[in-house]
Amino acid sequence: MWSLITIVISLILLIVLALRGFSIIIIAPAVSLFVMVTNGFPILETFQDTYMTGFIGYVQKYFLIFLFASMFGKLMDDSGAARQIANLLLLIIGKNSKYKVLVAIMVICAFLTYGGISLFVVVFAVLPIARPLFKELDIPWHLFMAPFFTGIGTFTMTMLPGTPSVQNIIPTKYLGTTVTAAPLLGIIAAVFVIAINLWYMKFALKRSEQRKETYANRTNPEKDGQEGIKDLYEGRPLPNIVVSLVPPIALLVILNVFKIDITYTLMSVVVLTTILFWNYIEIKKNTLNEGAVSAILPIVNTSADVGYGSVIAITTGFSLFNEAMTQIPGSPLISLFLATTALAGITGSSSGGLGIAMETLSSTYLNLGLNPDAMHRVMAVASGGLDSLPHNGAVITILVASKLTHKDAYKHIFVVSVIAPLIASIPMLIATVLLY
Repeated sequence: MWSLITIVISLILLIVLALRGFSIIIIAPAVSLFVMVTNGFPILETFQDTYMTGFIGYVQKYFLIFLFASMFGKLMDDSGAARQIANLLLLIIGKNSKYKVLVAIMVICAFLTYGGISLFVVVFAVLPIARPLFKELDIPWHLFMAPFFTGIGTFTMTMLPGTPSVQNIIPTKYLGTTVTAAPLLGIIAAVFVIAINLWYMKFALKRSEQRKETYANRTNPEKDGQEGIKDLYEGRPLPNIVVSLVPPIALLVILNVFKIDITYTLMSVVVLTTILFWNYIEIKKNTLNEGAVSAILPIVNTSADVGYGSVIAITTGFSLFNEAMTQIPGSPLISLFLATTALAGITGSSSGGLGIAMETLSSTYLNLGLNPDAMHRVMAVASGGLDSLPHNGAVITILVASKLTHKDAYKHIFVVSVIAPLIASIPMLIATVLLY
């Protein structure tokens, strides 16, 4: 029992330190040290043999994926191709009403992320489009977070079969599945989460209008002397829209139709994107260098989380947790969902929580005879609920980039990317029990 208490205390420390702005690169070893000391583990040996084994194991499995995905996103961003795709989708959906603008932002973000472009690239491609539209139609800026997080952090991240997100790729390395595993389960969750969030966007917009909120009287990128969000594409020649669509479509086709490994797929689209947009990238070396360097922090952050999870996994407290999970009445897939959700919430990272769950739980549940495809989809979807708590790194980064605070806009993030995915998981789990 003492071991379990130390795990809980370490989790509280992790969340508190993250909310105070400390990097997970510092936090994860610090709380791991706390667990080692309070559980009587030899410090140096546990760091070297357990923490670093988990850390290095994650880097070994996913470094190339993070590297090529980051380079692909940077090439699409700097060339203006991502912006062209966003402009096309906005034109198709329309911008003649406030609600249509919110839906258009959601669709743009979803298309770009499903096409393999990192959410950190998407935010900088979409912000210069969204800001003038919100200003022109007098939409309070805080509402931007509802469609944005719906598009980047729900159905395209964990639910839709075939998505190239890291959350959909991680299970393939442990379970021997493909990115289209259990497609019906993912589609059920996606339909529900989209429906819930479309309703919420309409509700939030109506409530905002009732409160007489406007772009001007709420926090916005120009208020109180803030530097506005700059449009980096203004006055620049941009690639043809048809050509702009080729790389993300090629990625999805190569990955899902030809079933090529994700590393080879990303490598090939990086080469393709470089060739297609060479003339539209001003300083080629900088784009390639920055794309590569941008991969380092996300994978190190996640690996630090996984290292912490590896230390947790060798405690007697975690054995008790594992045993308690497997003894939950009903299908083991439900307890697997709950355990993965908890780990994602604790770490404030969908990929980190999923990585820990795969390292520590997957073999146990496979030994129970569960279907690997069902496990893949259930664990992927589970990683995308509680991960978006206030200490999540992406939440903090995107709020800063959007010139907003937790007080301004976190309520929208919480509804669309915490509550909605958890509700959408219920019909998915029912279908899982019936089908698997």
